[in-house]
Amino acid sequence: MALPLARSGEPGAVWARRPSRLGKARSVDVPRQHPCITVIGIGNDFRRDDAAGRVVVTALARRGERRPLPPGTRLLVCDGEPARLLSLWQNTDLTIVVDAARAASGRPGRIRRLDGDAVLRMARRDGAGSHGLGLRAAVELAGALELLPGCLVVYTVQTADTAPGMRMSPEVRAAVRPLVRRVADEITRYALSAAP
Repeated sequence: MALPLARSGEPGAVWARRPSRLGKARSVDVPRQHPCITVIGIGNDFRRDDAAGRVVVTALARRGERRPLPPGTRLLVCDGEPARLLSLWQNTDLTIVVDAARAASGRPGRIRRLDGDAVLRMARRDGAGSHGLGLRAAVELAGALELLPGCLVVYTVQTADTAPGMRMSPEVRAAVRPLVRRVADEITRYALSAAP
């Protein structure tokens, strides 16, 4: 289930996709005041470091109470189910997905940013994240159906422990604050560059 955490500013007019005669979605330009930006935190609160995406988005919502994010920004959390991800990022100008990443070797707490072709390559690889299958399937399906967001960025945080429990490892917990800053900065830069 997707849970909205916060919506910043006025939604403005909506950019729409309408079915064409062939049944495929096509873009229809509708005037809009602000770009539609969505941040999705994927995770499971009961699997320790697997909660990283949800924790980052929750912290971003708290930060937004003191320093508001650009208008048109939505903050959501999700379990990573592919159809839900597609519905959450459909018709967005920028979607940022934050997820935990597992790797056989690596540095717990390491942050990685993927965009453009790197996201598509990640979608074809196994073990891209702790929800690799869901995110991978969502990216592949969205590409086939032409339902990818205007810009898709994926941030991953390397995990140390995804066993049952609610306490994140110190390394992953320490990565939350810098990742919140990076995501907030990226949202702001994007909104400024897209301003009319």
